[in-house]
Amino acid sequence: MFETLTEKLQKVFKRMSGSGKLRPKDVREGLKEVRLALLEADVNYQVVKDFVQEIQQEALGEEILSGLNPTQQIVDIVHSKLIRLLGEEPAPLHLEGAGPHTILLAGLQGSGKTTTAAKLAVRLRREGHRPMLCAADVYRPAAIQQLQQIGQQAGVEVYADDSTDPVAIASNALHYARAKGYDVVIVDTAGRLQIDQQMMDEIAAMEQELDQPATLLVIDAMTGQEAVNVAKEFGDRLNLDGLILTKLDGDARGGAALSARAVTGKPIMLVGIGEKIEALDVFHPDRMAQRILGMGDVLTLVEKAHEAVDEERAREMQKRLLSSQFDMNDFLEQLRSVRKMGPLEQILKMIPGADKLGPIAPDELDDKELDRLEAIIFSMTREERGDPSILNGSRRRRIAAGSGATVQDVNIVIKQYKQLSKMMSTIAKGGPLNIGGLRLG
Repeated sequence: MFETLTEKLQKVFKRMSGSGKLRPKDVREGLKEVRLALLEADVNYQVVKDFVQEIQQEALGEEILSGLNPTQQIVDIVHSKLIRLLGEEPAPLHLEGAGPHTILLAGLQGSGKTTTAAKLAVRLRREGHRPMLCAADVYRPAAIQQLQQIGQQAGVEVYADDSTDPVAIASNALHYARAKGYDVVIVDTAGRLQIDQQMMDEIAAMEQELDQPATLLVIDAMTGQEAVNVAKEFGDRLNLDGLILTKLDGDARGGAALSARAVTGKPIMLVGIGEKIEALDVFHPDRMAQRILGMGDVLTLVEKAHEAVDEERAREMQKRLLSSQFDMNDFLEQLRSVRKMGPLEQILKMIPGADKLGPIAPDELDDKELDRLEAIIFSMTREERGDPSILNGSRRRRIAAGSGATVQDVNIVIKQYKQLSKMMSTIAKGGPLNIGGLRLG
């Protein structure tokens, strides 16, 4: 989402660093470009004005401009102000104490509430809760059936009844959850325009009936500037606890993410980062700031790796590596672990400095590339997967024909296998890595 903004900010800082010693005029001109880049990213005008003004006051200090590396210090200032703008610390949902707790999802139609409800249920279940979904959208055709289908996919029960009163449905769901032993009820409400007073009165009544639920506003990050107006109106009518931004993996300009928290004063708690039912992450302001400035996001990458890899299987893999038993089956398993971490393009962007590795063709970042690798490995016999050293020319031609690939493609896969095998063997034995002449470890 922030790709264009990141590129523009990096160009500004590169130009500033090329000037050698910075003068106040250089800083002002650079910050003027920063302001323009933020406005083009659809960030709220007042938010941009205050943000740049704060940076300018600090960046024009004598200590900064006379320092050894003034541009780096200015980048550090922008980084810290971005973190502050985005909320400084993650804001977790507080669901302690006796349940059932209720979570009320509000937002415009099409903001992604129904899918987000199921994603949130899956996330809470991973954290040890027993969540239940409540279908309280009685207006949109097939809304209840949609939630039931997604709930079935997520393995979460969905409460629905014959009432046409959303307030009564939410209340009945709470009683049902208490009787069945569920500790969290997530209420999916109808999408409503902030100017529709009748609908706004209705959701305010639901909030009152549920007695201090965690009210979360779901905002489509691709709505841009309008998202700010939506957030403000809902914030005035409801006791919002926080925000959920959906479609953060999209190609919108990102203004909603940078504006929403500043305008509402409410934290961004969670972000939707894909279509999969597990694709709902805690929002980390510091990590988002790093990604906006092109610094990568190593912590999120490590967390995704932990989620994707089974610890017991990893220990078993280490034993195999130490005894030089790493084969094509293990190689395939590693590829699948990478796939579990998410789209390859997203993973690459979390690696610091990956943008400086040179141009990367889109097909190199396409998950279809992993499909092709799998097809090649599956075209091998069990014996060949267990002992790749026997893959001579005729075998490689047969594998290429069987997988719809070329012999060159097969050769590339075998080369990748050998490189990964060597690297992982080195790691397992605790030895140093040597990458492009750089010794690590």
